[in-house]
Amino acid sequence: QVQIVESGGGLVQPGESLRLSCVASGNIFSIYSMGWYRQAAGKQREFVAVINKHGDTNYLDALKDRFAISMDKAKNTAYLQMNGLRPEDTAVYYCSASVIRTSGDAMYPYWGRGTQVSVSS
Repeated sequence: QVQIVESGGGLVQPGESLRLSCVASGNIFSIYSMGWYRQAAGKQREFVAVINKHGDTNYLDALKDRFAISMDKAKNTAYLQMNGLRPEDTAVYYCSASVIRTSGDAMYPYWGRGTQVSVSS
């Protein structure tokens, strides 16, 4: 099995920063990509950012000036640096990893349970 665990969420004031971490563990041969999504109360889950094993990144356009995704391949860990947080960034942030469990196997998506980020004065 593969486990995805997010951490680093919390309550911050507008303008402050947070760094989220996502660790993938378990039966992993390699990870092709890791990404972040978020879901605010009463809204659909939305894409935030993704990074692949080559270091290529993609962001929701509205967030690319404030958020930065990175990955430590040796640690199977992805990070989301969030700067200049706003109340509208309040959401549960989920991590997803595209994992190959054994050599020659297909790639499968795995999700974590999320970490709450709340931005309020």
